[in-house]
Amino acid sequence: MSRSIASQQTGGAATQPVLRVDQVSYSYQVSSGDWLHRKHRALQALDRVSFDLRRSETLGVVGESGSGKSTLARIVLGLLRPEHGAVTWRGEVLHELEPEQLRAKRKELQLVFQDPQAALNPRMTIGEILAEPLHTFFPQMAAMQVRERVRGMLKMVGILPNQVNRYAHEFSGGQCQRIGIARALILNPRLLVCDEPVSALDVSIQAQIIHLLQDLQRKLQLSMIFIAHDLSVVRYISDRILVMYLGQVMELASCDELYAEPMHPYTRALIQSVPLPDPDLEQAHTERGLRGEPPSPLHPPSGCPFSTRCPYAVERCHQEKPLLRAFAGRLISCHRAAELQQGASQTDPAA
Repeated sequence: MSRSIASQQTGGAATQPVLRVDQVSYSYQVSSGDWLHRKHRALQALDRVSFDLRRSETLGVVGESGSGKSTLARIVLGLLRPEHGAVTWRGEVLHELEPEQLRAKRKELQLVFQDPQAALNPRMTIGEILAEPLHTFFPQMAAMQVRERVRGMLKMVGILPNQVNRYAHEFSGGQCQRIGIARALILNPRLLVCDEPVSALDVSIQAQIIHLLQDLQRKLQLSMIFIAHDLSVVRYISDRILVMYLGQVMELASCDELYAEPMHPYTRALIQSVPLPDPDLEQAHTERGLRGEPPSPLHPPSGCPFSTRCPYAVERCHQEKPLLRAFAGRLISCHRAAELQQGASQTDPAA
C-alpha cells in the first residue's frame, strides 16, 4: 500500500493538500522570421493542469521532453505567473501575494536542479554556496551558527564537514548533487521540487540519490514533486504519478495502480518503452511502446494531443479534446478509458 493511500484511510490533517494546482495554463511567445516579417505565435506549454499534494507525499511527474514538466515546476515555485488558474500553497494563492510576501515564501519552496555541477558556482567553496541562502534570508544569524548549520547539513547528505572549503570541481557528479540537495534544504523548506535530479548521473549513483531523498523526506517530513522522463526512475520514490503530454495531464493515479494497470495509452506506451534488465526477456519483448515522434507544440493536433501516435484512436479522438475526469479511482483524459479497461480494444485497436 502506498503512503498516499494509507494517509487517506487514516483521515485527519494528513489528507489535506498543502499544494493545490487548479486549472493552470501557460504559454510562451515564439518569434520567427526576420525583423521586417516577424511573426509571433503562442506555444502552449501547459493546458489546464490540475493536481494537489499532501504533506510528506511525493508526486512523480513524467513525460517526454516538451511535455511541460519544467514549466510546471517554475509555476509551482512562483517563478512564473500562470495565465489561467491558480497555485495555492498552504491556503495562499502565490500569484496574488505581494513581492515581499512571495519572497518570504521562497524559504518554504526549494528546487533541486538537473545538472548538479552546472548548478554550483565554481568560484565559491561549497561552504560559501550553502551559507549564501542563510545570509540572504537570515542576515541576523551569527557566523558561528551559519558554520554549524552548513557543516550539519553537509553531514546529513553524506559529505564530510571537513571538505567545506573545497570547490565544486573537486567533487564527483553524485557528490555535487548531494551538495545541491543540501543547499535546497538548508532553509528548512516544506516543499522540494526535484527537476530531473538524477538524469545526468550513472545508474548506480541514481539509486543512491533517490535513497538519500527518501531518507531526508522521512526525517524532515517534506512534500516532494519529483520530475523525470523515465517511469522506471519515479517508480521507487513516488506515492502518486502524474503523466503529462504536450502540456496536458493524461493520467494521475497512485504508483501501485499505475504500474499494475495503466489505463491511458500514453502511460502504457511509456511503461512498455522501459528496457528490461534481462537480455532474453528484452529480446522477447514484443510491445515496443511509443511510436513516432511527438508533434510540434506550435502545431498541436486537434482533439486528443496523443491521437496522432495512439493505436486506439478513433474519429472522436481526432476531433474532440477529452476532459480530465475521475475514472476507476484515478484521473484520466481519454475517450476510450472504459473500453480499454474492459479489454475490448486489446483485440481491435482500430475499432
